[in-house]
Amino acid sequence: MESTVTTESAENPSASSRPGYGQLLRTRGAWTFLLPGFAARQPFAMLTISIVLLVQHTTGSYGAAGAAAAATGVSMALFAPYSGRLADRYGQRAVLIPGVLVHTLSGLSLTALALAHAPLWALFLAAVPTGASVPQVGPMVRARWGVKLQGSPLMTTAAAFESVTDELTFVFGPLLATALCTGVTPAAGLVTEGALTLVGGLLFAARKSTQPPVAAENGHARVQHASALRVPGVRVLVVTFLGIGSVFGGMQVSLAAFTESIGEPGLNGVLYGVFAAGNMLSGIACGAIAWKAAPQRRLVIGYTALAIIASALWTAHSVPLLAGLGLLVGMCIAPALITGYTLVEGLVPAGARTEAFTWLTGAVALGQAAAVTVAGQLEDRLWGGAGFLVPAGGTLLALATVVTLRSRLVPPQRNVTVARGVGHRVPVTVD
Repeated sequence: MESTVTTESAENPSASSRPGYGQLLRTRGAWTFLLPGFAARQPFAMLTISIVLLVQHTTGSYGAAGAAAAATGVSMALFAPYSGRLADRYGQRAVLIPGVLVHTLSGLSLTALALAHAPLWALFLAAVPTGASVPQVGPMVRARWGVKLQGSPLMTTAAAFESVTDELTFVFGPLLATALCTGVTPAAGLVTEGALTLVGGLLFAARKSTQPPVAAENGHARVQHASALRVPGVRVLVVTFLGIGSVFGGMQVSLAAFTESIGEPGLNGVLYGVFAAGNMLSGIACGAIAWKAAPQRRLVIGYTALAIIASALWTAHSVPLLAGLGLLVGMCIAPALITGYTLVEGLVPAGARTEAFTWLTGAVALGQAAAVTVAGQLEDRLWGGAGFLVPAGGTLLALATVVTLRSRLVPPQRNVTVARGVGHRVPVTVD
């Protein structure tokens, strides 16, 4: 078995010490992509709720609002892995620049159509390119960490840090979008989302020096370009993240309907912010803990807790109880997300990790899209709070899949040295 020298040890002399956030943030060159990356991903948390609030205002239907948001989520889920694969092959900058331009123009078109009271099919036509062009900044940042920290124990800390960063955007994003849509104009959330995507995306794309290197067009590169979805463990994680998406989508619609029913629509952003805050706080804790349990076991335990608490959401009929349950659900989501992203590091070869991360991000978007559609219909046709049944069903189904197929989450044996050529023995690390 051949030992490998990590790139992180060369960049950070303290790599052998106990992993922590301080050590992670001292990694050379990290801040050059972290700050623009945070700015570029901030609008992502505003997109779905901005569409829901705008379309519900112009149509008066949560079902129509959920369907329009779902069209965006489905198109993102379908195109995100392809975007990640292109980024692995041609570089992140080549994908980001045209993507943010298309996204901004599509979002503005969707806004104009909604304000003009266009038919639902016209909103769908604009929603599809809006979702398909969502810049996959989070997976791209994770891929940059993978290059910086290959083989380092700091990878788990980096995964936790990225989850915290994601959830920080989900604390501020819905609050900002809700404040703009309810306090300024229903279109303000989507317009601001487009403007922030354009500026932040271009700033992140400008940090070309930190993007993962593009593999040369040779035989080894062609192996790396095989789809990450061919890895069995990635398929299990996709189902896992679909369940997480059902929580995000179900809560967005159901919280909006609940606060509207009690005459306090401004509380929507607050309640969703509490949910995201729980996610962020548990993410911080996950990164600070030196875990001894295997990640596969942590995923099963954490997801079990998530499914149990999510199943109780529909019973909440008051703001304090709903806030408390939302906080607990958020605290259960972060460990599942962090563990899933950490498992990718061992399951997927380096040349396909951006694609793998986008499959997971796309799965969250697809689960969210399905959830907002179903939850919207339930809120329109059944009792208030019926939409909370969606997170319960989504997480329970995903938990059954994780428990049944958890053996596929065990990383394969890597770093096997083989000889290449005749009379010319060169050690090659096989992925």
